[in-house]
Amino acid sequence: MSMTSSIAGASMSMASAELMQQYSLSVTKKVMDTQEVMAQNMLEMLPQQTAPAKGIYIDTYA
Repeated sequence: MSMTSSIAGASMSMASAELMQQYSLSVTKKVMDTQEVMAQNMLEMLPQQTAPAKGIYIDTYA
């Protein structure tokens, strides 16, 4: 009986560790998704700059 309970205990321990790892990974992915959305929102808040027209800036010292 001792060997059977030892195997069952090890199995439960491994299942618990796997569940904790899956939970941790899910939380990490959720945080990364949230940070990505926040970064996109911050980039959208930056003022949009248009490219200057060609020929406006001339290097007269060259």
